[in-house]
Amino acid sequence: MDKKLHLLETFTAEGSDGAQYKVLGYEHLVRDPSLADGNEHWEPTGEAEYKLATGEHVDLLPDGAMRVPMRGLTLQRQQPSA
Repeated sequence: MDKKLHLLETFTAEGSDGAQYKVLGYEHLVRDPSLADGNEHWEPTGEAEYKLATGEHVDLLPDGAMRVPMRGLTLQRQQPSA
């Protein structure tokens, strides 16, 4: 089955170390072979994932915080400044 990621959003988060991190949110897409009109058709799977700009995986926690398992770091999404 063909899969790909589609970028949904990017935002800044503050780490438990006080540093700022760029986080990218993606949705998973799969190719829809039922439409054979010569074009590629992709459908969302309902699955999303988040990564740091460096490519490290980010887990979403139930309280809305995020965790970077490889670093033992927690992140809190920053609100955009007006």
